[in-house]
Amino acid sequence: MEDVMPRKILIAEDEPKIVDLVSAYLKAAGFIVIAARDGDEALAKFHGEAPDCVILDINMPGTDGLDAARTIRKTSDVPIIFLTARTEETDRIVGLEIGGDDYVVKPFSPRELVARVRAVLRRFRRDGSAPEGGFRPRVLREGAVSLDPVRREVTVGGEPKDLTSVQFDILAVLLREPGRVYSRAALLEAALGSAFEGYERTVDAHIKNIRRAIGDDGEAPRYIGTVRGVGYKFIAGGHEA
Repeated sequence: MEDVMPRKILIAEDEPKIVDLVSAYLKAAGFIVIAARDGDEALAKFHGEAPDCVILDINMPGTDGLDAARTIRKTSDVPIIFLTARTEETDRIVGLEIGGDDYVVKPFSPRELVARVRAVLRRFRRDGSAPEGGFRPRVLREGAVSLDPVRREVTVGGEPKDLTSVQFDILAVLLREPGRVYSRAALLEAALGSAFEGYERTVDAHIKNIRRAIGDDGEAPRYIGTVRGVGYKFIAGGHEA
């Protein structure tokens, strides 16, 4: 069942043609669009409009998309999607590491961007309400790590940890079957609803952030293990067999 109230999408992009094109597609999909020309205007409108999702071009005059995202992440876990050029691979990884949920490479299909927006919004639940029908998924626990799928809360040793919506969903997949190895594509499919070709390596950045958030060490992991050439697994019992 769709939300009664249309979702607000903030897009910050300094190219008017891109803003107009994306806005048209988002509005056609039923979203309310808030446009900004740079990072400073985006932050002002973010605080004034409380959007449900933010689309940020990385390269903007003044406050760029990365700096705007850092500021947003200080107070909000709203989904963030970055727009990047093909030559900005390092910026894309940095964007994910500072809390971005996804990125779309220019030139891009507006339909794909709308699909990405819908995907991150499906995974993001602000109110912690139970799914329709009253079914409440069980709390997932393994070792010191606990994840509540309804409240969207993660704790380690009882201490709350902050994760973005995509990071939360990747961790949830891993926790459902400790010891099972998941490919990058499978984790991306679970988190975003689609495994877009060429985006599997973004999972590495998300895993790095999850490890940082839950106090894990990639060199000597207690929680999330790397299976080289395959993907990742949650270590059963908090230690390798």
